[in-house]
Amino acid sequence: MHPHAGASLSRRRFLALAAVGAATGTAALNGCAMRVSGGVSGGGETVTLMVKPDDISPELIRQAQKDIGVKIVTVRYDITKLIGMMTNGTPPDLVRGVGATDAPYFAARDVMEDLDPYFAGSGVLRVDDLDPVNDLWRFDGRTQGRGPRYGMAKDFSQDSMYWYNTALFDKAGVDYPSETEPVTFEEWLENAKRLTRRKSGQTTVFGGSYNGVSTPNLLASLTAAAGGSLFSDDFSRVDFTTPEARKALNWYIEYGRAKVGPSIIQPDPNTWDGPTFQANRMAMSNSGYWLGGLINADKKLAPLARLAPAPLFEGGQRVSPCQAGTGLWMPKKAKNKDAAWRVFEWFFGEGPAKARASSGWGIPTLKSLRPLMPAQEDYQKRVLKVQNAELKHFSVIAYTPYATADSLYALFNQEAPAAMHGRMSVDALAGRLNSALNEQLKRGKEQVG
Repeated sequence: MHPHAGASLSRRRFLALAAVGAATGTAALNGCAMRVSGGVSGGGETVTLMVKPDDISPELIRQAQKDIGVKIVTVRYDITKLIGMMTNGTPPDLVRGVGATDAPYFAARDVMEDLDPYFAGSGVLRVDDLDPVNDLWRFDGRTQGRGPRYGMAKDFSQDSMYWYNTALFDKAGVDYPSETEPVTFEEWLENAKRLTRRKSGQTTVFGGSYNGVSTPNLLASLTAAAGGSLFSDDFSRVDFTTPEARKALNWYIEYGRAKVGPSIIQPDPNTWDGPTFQANRMAMSNSGYWLGGLINADKKLAPLARLAPAPLFEGGQRVSPCQAGTGLWMPKKAKNKDAAWRVFEWFFGEGPAKARASSGWGIPTLKSLRPLMPAQEDYQKRVLKVQNAELKHFSVIAYTPYATADSLYALFNQEAPAAMHGRMSVDALAGRLNSALNEQLKRGKEQVG
C-alpha cells in the first residue's frame, strides 16, 4: 500500500541534518489508554516509534497490541541517533515532531514520507475531517501550510490564548479580561505588573507568563500580530528592524525587564507554567486550551480558572496561531510503512485520540471528535465557548525550513539577556539578532541547496 522507497541520504543531506543539534519538542504525545470495540487485527507486525519517554505509555502500547495486533517498540527520541539511523537506512517507522517548526525543516531535507496517498485511502482519517491546524504539517517545498501532508498533530492549542486566575485578579483589584474581545498586548503587560506580588526581593506571584512554546516561534507570532512577518519571503532571513518585528521584540524585552513572569533572566523553578499556575502563584499563563487538562483535574482551581482570547497589538491584526502541533511523521525510508500507518490511524483517530479529546489536554485535531471535549461543568462550558469562538482566528504562521527552533532559540538566549537587564538597547539587540540568526539561516539554506 503506497510504498515509496525514497532515495538514500546524500552527504549533503546528512550534513544538513547533522547541523541540527537537539530538536525542539515541548508538547508531549501523552494520552491514556482507552478500550475500543471492533479493533482491526494486524498481522503481528512490529512498528518502531522514536518518541520521548512520556509520549506513549506502556499501557497504551499493550492496548495497541490488543486493538490492532501491532507490536510497538519505542526508541528514545534523540536527534543524533535519528540522523544516524536514517543515514544507515534503518530509521524508525514513526518519529515524534513539532509540526509548527519541525515539519518544514525535515520536509525541506527530503526525509519525510508524503502521506497524502495514505490519507486518501483511509477510512479513519478523512481529509475533510482534519482540523486546519494539521496544515502545519504541510510543505510545498517553499512554504509551510501548503502542499503534501507529512504528518499530523495529536491535539493542539492556540498558544497565544491565556488562562487567568479570577481569585488573584480579585485580590489585586484587576478587572477580568473580556471573553469575546482581546486585550492589547500593552494592556496585558500592564495587568501583569499590577498582578505581580513580591516579598523580600522575591517574586511570590507572577503576574503573567508569556513565553510561548519556543521564543523564535513566539516572536514570529507576535510579529504577525503586529501586521508583519519576521521572515523574508523566501524564509532565508529574519529582520528584527522592520516596524512590526521591532514592536514584537520591544514588547517581549519589556516583558522580561518588568520581571512579571518567567523569562531567561528570571526562570521559573518549576520549569513550566502548570505547577506554578496550579499553586496560585501565577495570575495569567499563555498556555492555551491545552493547560485545561491539568486545570480540570484540580477541583479547587478549575472554577477559578478562565480562558481569554489571544491579545493583539494596537493597530495590528487579530491572529491566534498554534506554536506546536506535536505529532508523528513517517521517514521516507521506513521499512514497515503499512503497519506504521495502521498505528498512525489508531493513535490519531481511534481510542487514544478519543481519550485525549475527552481529557481536556488540547483540542482534538479531527473535527468529528470536538463533541468529546469536556463540557460537563459550567466552568468547562464557559471555557469551551471562548475556545470555539477563537477557532475562527486560527492561521498557520509559516516557519523557516532552514534552521531548527532550538538553534535559533540558543542564539536568541545568547543575545537577549543584556537587553532584558537594560544593558543593551532594543535597536542594538535587533541588529545583533539579525547578524547571528541570519548567519545560521544562511548555512541552513546552503545545506538544503
